[in-house]
Amino acid sequence: MAAAAAADEAWCRETVPRVMELVSPRLPQRDACALLAVSPWCHRALVANPKLWEVLDLHELKKAGDRLISALSLARYCHLKVVNLEFAQDIDDRHFLHLKEMGGIVLEELEFMNLNACQKISDKGIEAVTSLCPNLRALSIYWIVGSNRYTFSCVRLKDASIGHIVKNCKQIMDLNLSGCKNISDKGMHLVADNYQGLRKLDITRCIKLTDDGFQEVLQQCSALESLNLYALSSLTDKVYTKIGYLANLMFLDLCGAQNLTDDGLACISRCGGLKYLNLTWCVRVTDVGVVAIAEGCRSLELLSLFGILGVTDACLEALSKSCSDGLTTLDVNGCTGIKRRSQDDLIQLFPRLCCFKVHS
Repeated sequence: MAAAAAADEAWCRETVPRVMELVSPRLPQRDACALLAVSPWCHRALVANPKLWEVLDLHELKKAGDRLISALSLARYCHLKVVNLEFAQDIDDRHFLHLKEMGGIVLEELEFMNLNACQKISDKGIEAVTSLCPNLRALSIYWIVGSNRYTFSCVRLKDASIGHIVKNCKQIMDLNLSGCKNISDKGMHLVADNYQGLRKLDITRCIKLTDDGFQEVLQQCSALESLNLYALSSLTDKVYTKIGYLANLMFLDLCGAQNLTDDGLACISRCGGLKYLNLTWCVRVTDVGVVAIAEGCRSLELLSLFGILGVTDACLEALSKSCSDGLTTLDVNGCTGIKRRSQDDLIQLFPRLCCFKVHS
């Protein structure tokens, strides 16, 4: 009996840690947390793996606020790099304020925080949480409400939130403000003045923005690689022409840009590295603008012309000459000026095409 007990002890002491070292990197964090309670040996082996505790994933969980406070009180999360609270339930300003008041909690290594759909957070919560994360590089506060359809209603956050972000987090390179309807030109001026190194910006449905505010971003944030302007119908060519100066731009979503003309699109065609371009419902665009894009943006992989009545087969011909080597996704649904084609015909024009939508 003594020999068997000694063998079990040796197996737990020597084999379990080695097994956990191999298995834990492949486990979802929630499974790893469940294994903590299996035995003291599992607990020690898992806690000793710092890579496993660089991510705190509480998305969609209930009582997320209390869970967050409990987790950040544990030493194993001292090297945390990612916090995901997307669609987390039961979390609001008081949880972030409590963390700030606790003292001693500073997430020096945190790089990414996702607060999407945390609908009870206001400017106060943003001030508290960003004060804990001085080296944050990516922040997402994209709010979605409604059970069966997406609507954008981040009405609790105002320009004050942008003020807190730029004051507390100097290293931001990726900022998602999608649906923040109360962010105005003042907020955009703060972004422009403080984040010249910004790489990604999503201001979908930030409907208070005008040319004045966004021009500042384009002038000062010249390193932008991804720009999402979905459903910003108030902007004009005064802004769109300046997008052409973004030499590193690869992703551009202009869906619903009702004031975009061929002149603006011709300027955008200077972005030679552009890979993704969404022109859905850009109703003033014609063949002239799309041909300019075809000739200037030869690295295109995705292009949507959905719902544009002013384009014809001429733009497809231009695209087939200049972009056929890279274009894999093309949407011309609702483009009544483009004749209906079979799959084989489209493949002849665009050999790499794997996703396409044409009107029927």
